[in-house]
Amino acid sequence: MPSTVEKLGPTRVKLTIEIPFADLKPHLDKAYADIAGQVNIPGFRKGKVPAAIIDQRFGRGAVLQEAINAALPNAYEQAVVEGGVVPLGQPEIEVTKLEDGDVVEFTAELDVRPDFEVPAFSELAAEVEPVSTDQTEVEQRIELMRQRFATREDKDGAAEEGDVVTIDLEASQDGQPVLEGSASGLSYKVGSGGMIEGLDEAVTGLKAGDRTEFAAELVGGPAKGEKADVTVTVEKVQTETLPEVDDEFAQMISEFDTVEEMRADLADAVLRMARVDQLNAARDAVVSDLVAKTPFELPEAMLAGEIEARKQQITEQLARAGYSVEDYLAESEDETAETPDEFWAQVAENAETSLKAQIILDKLADEREVGVDQSELTEMLFRRAQASGSSPEQEMQHMIEHNHAGEWMAEIRRSKVLGSIVGEATVTDTDGAVVDVAAIRPDGTLVEAAADESAEDAPAEKAPAKKAPAKKAAKADSEGEAKPKKAAAKKADKADEADAEAKPKKAAAKKAAAEKDADAAE
Repeated sequence: MPSTVEKLGPTRVKLTIEIPFADLKPHLDKAYADIAGQVNIPGFRKGKVPAAIIDQRFGRGAVLQEAINAALPNAYEQAVVEGGVVPLGQPEIEVTKLEDGDVVEFTAELDVRPDFEVPAFSELAAEVEPVSTDQTEVEQRIELMRQRFATREDKDGAAEEGDVVTIDLEASQDGQPVLEGSASGLSYKVGSGGMIEGLDEAVTGLKAGDRTEFAAELVGGPAKGEKADVTVTVEKVQTETLPEVDDEFAQMISEFDTVEEMRADLADAVLRMARVDQLNAARDAVVSDLVAKTPFELPEAMLAGEIEARKQQITEQLARAGYSVEDYLAESEDETAETPDEFWAQVAENAETSLKAQIILDKLADEREVGVDQSELTEMLFRRAQASGSSPEQEMQHMIEHNHAGEWMAEIRRSKVLGSIVGEATVTDTDGAVVDVAAIRPDGTLVEAAADESAEDAPAEKAPAKKAPAKKAAKADSEGEAKPKKAAAKKADKADEADAEAKPKKAAAKKAAAEKDADAAE
């Protein structure tokens, strides 16, 4: 099947492909058979209508069109392989010649992966923050576990700082209720702040059954940011008693017998999480350096489509949380963008970097013939299930239903290649110390530690050196609710960086981001 490749630009080619009628004949025969089986013509049994009669009744052109449409995909795929091009989008097909009984010719214009040279991995460098051994996070985790196991008792007296009140809220403007401005049965710890400005002062001194009114700026709903009169009714006042941090507490919430053992394990968990943060930061930094040192052009349509998709995704996410871009920027700690124009410019830059990184990693994976085995796909399904709160079986079903297998396997291939690149790159921390990222496993453990355990015939995955509170309620606290509030630790998957760009800091916006992550693949 003859074909030629014409280069239209750095990222676009035109394939000219001929299909001899000898190759088209099986498709013609099938087209005639399909039509014969669908029509009723007097004098002929269904399915036995001769080709000449079909031509007479329906025209030869209709049959040729059906046969050509059937032959095009295979002819196109074969031309792509013979031409040595890697498509980056759907082709624009046009039949340019049709000589019945002789040949069919068509052209396919398409965006393709450009040619470029990748620098030696040893030339890549990245700088990351050093691993912190600050015990503050350990104390934060312990404090959260204390709060989880706190006891409460009803109180007849007035609410004061540290008490927990159950309240109803109702907002109004000019005497009229505010749409979505009421809530009931809210549990609130007096003095904790973070709900509505002025609420602490309003409820302090109130008893069960009391109510009062105060002015506040609304933080959600259609009237978000507007002043309103808020009526708060106290339904219940309770005192809260936190358990003492002693050996009894350690035994209650973990598998450890003493506080010292529990603290040591939590410190180890914090250290492992810090290593994960550092590894993720190193990977991101190495990718940025790799892209910067591998110049090439992206197809214009591909880049424009990606930028528009990210804009739409971010806009919808913010809208669900009741935010505009201006609102987000006003509350965000992001110092890279102060105006909407700067924000969208950053989104476009991130989209370009992400696409280039994918193309580079795909090329390297192809050159190294990197494959994906079943265990690696299973591991990804487990990670996705853990991140989304589903099951591996549900993730598998989702992958099949939405045809994500190729996409997810491509992610695995890229990740494997990136691991090799980062292992050869020079990574240092801001103190100047070299970071051996190759020794850090994805869970934050060190390869050397695993080697020591295997020498003692104690595989790490079956006999961890330290006991962990994995089978009790402390598991949820130490690795869930008490997870350090670091951006890198919150990343469950590289699936979508556009969400991270626009994730608002308030609870409502975080909820919207979680919803987006859950259905992004839809």
